[in-house]
Amino acid sequence: MEFVILILGLLFFAFVALGVYAGVKAVGAAKRGVDRTISQARRTVEETTLRAKSYGQTGVGGELAQLRLALRTSMRATQEALRAGAAEDASLSESLGLFQRLSVHGRELDDELKKLEREPDRATVASMLPGLKQRTERITHAADSLRWAARDRARKFSDDSLDALNAQIDVEAGALRHWTAETDEPVRGQGEGGRPQGDASGQNERPGQDQRPEQNQWPEEESGPADGAARAITAPDPRRQTTYPWQKTARPETTN
Repeated sequence: MEFVILILGLLFFAFVALGVYAGVKAVGAAKRGVDRTISQARRTVEETTLRAKSYGQTGVGGELAQLRLALRTSMRATQEALRAGAAEDASLSESLGLFQRLSVHGRELDDELKKLEREPDRATVASMLPGLKQRTERITHAADSLRWAARDRARKFSDDSLDALNAQIDVEAGALRHWTAETDEPVRGQGEGGRPQGDASGQNERPGQDQRPEQNQWPEEESGPADGAARAITAPDPRRQTTYPWQKTARPETTN
């Protein structure tokens, strides 16, 4: 009895621990979902503000907004392309690692541009714009190179797979049409152009004659008694048959 109670107690504590673990995981997943949603909403609001500044604001502030918008757009597109490609192609993991290193420089530049937007000394910011543009172009060019290389690689694999599939389909289509090779062969006993092959004099070529020999033959007439008598009359005399040296000579019959 005590053993049964102990087993039931262990099962109860196991179910409680499992419930606590599942609850913690659910809370963590919900917290991550909320954080992701908040981050996406914040990023959407910030990018909308940057677009508004880049189109509606002139001077240094508008140029800084354009630089930030170009940098963030290129980096986000490259990140999405590499993550999607790495899930199917393991060789892109190294490219993804290079992008993570590039993202460090991208975030530093974005933070610097964000701080310069609030800088009151516009003359100093204007003097820094050429260098900032050059840094932005270098980072976006590197990100674009990684993104297009990953897309070209995926398209190349897709084209190779399509070529192999087309080759297999052509082979299967040829196998399904095997009867065309048999019907294209000339009928036995015919030459080129479908004419029957005869002797060199061409006596066998008759207009209107069918190409198949079995249809050119008329059925033989059944032999009757008259034909049997005619064959008996024209049959060679067995006594006049040719004899050969190795055959024994028939002895003449004696009469009494």
